[in-house]
Amino acid sequence: MSGYVFGTTDLVDEQRESMQRCLDPITFARLEDLGVGPGWRCLDVGGGGGSVADRLGRMVGETGSVLVTDTAPDGLCTRGNVEVRHHDIVTDELPEAEFDLVHARLVLLHLPERRRALDRMVRALKPGGWLLLGEFDCTWLRVLAAPSAQDGAAFSRFHRALCAVLEQAGADVEWGVHAYRAVQELGLVEIGSLAHAEPWPGGGDGARWLEINSRQLEERLLGTGPVTAGDLDGVRASLGDPAFVVSSYLTISTWGRRPVDGWQGRAGR
Repeated sequence: MSGYVFGTTDLVDEQRESMQRCLDPITFARLEDLGVGPGWRCLDVGGGGGSVADRLGRMVGETGSVLVTDTAPDGLCTRGNVEVRHHDIVTDELPEAEFDLVHARLVLLHLPERRRALDRMVRALKPGGWLLLGEFDCTWLRVLAAPSAQDGAAFSRFHRALCAVLEQAGADVEWGVHAYRAVQELGLVEIGSLAHAEPWPGGGDGARWLEINSRQLEERLLGTGPVTAGDLDGVRASLGDPAFVVSSYLTISTWGRRPVDGWQGRAGR
């Protein structure tokens, strides 16, 4: 998937596990709110570690089905009512008007071609089908408590460098905020949005996720200027210390429904 900077190291599996432990409760709650149930046909774009596809498979039951796609689906496996397919949402077509639910989590923010990908996802919805996006506002990552001011300052430099690396790769680090308008512009209705943030203390899943990111992108981070090797060592120590606490990224769930009648879409492919 073009623009994604975290997928080429031996830490990917551990990164995905940390991400799932942090975000699955948020995603699963939104799926329940949308009423996903028996008989639904669902698409999970950029399925990653597969936890969302597994949950959807249980929710839709034997009469429903789940298609989970990824550009690197090695960690996914077809079983029961869950099918895995190698697919790039930017370049590969999707069947149109086929799914009751299309879901993507932390996919579009990384893609320079996110508007094209989003249009493709919307067109894959049946009339009346739901789109659900889970995206970050990456600028929201505040130090809540630190043993020293120096620890907090080093983390802030690390975070600025991390955002710079993402932007250099074509990410929109505020995409979680921008997603609502993008969904609205595509003509969906019943649009809603819910933001979530929580403390990530050192030693927890969120802190471990950030520590993994610091190792995956170490060379790129050091090349940005604001952060030094000494900073990264200090940040990693902080992220293992329960006395050091940051607010999580702002995780913004955005959803909308394809109208039953008269929808033509508002963006070209």
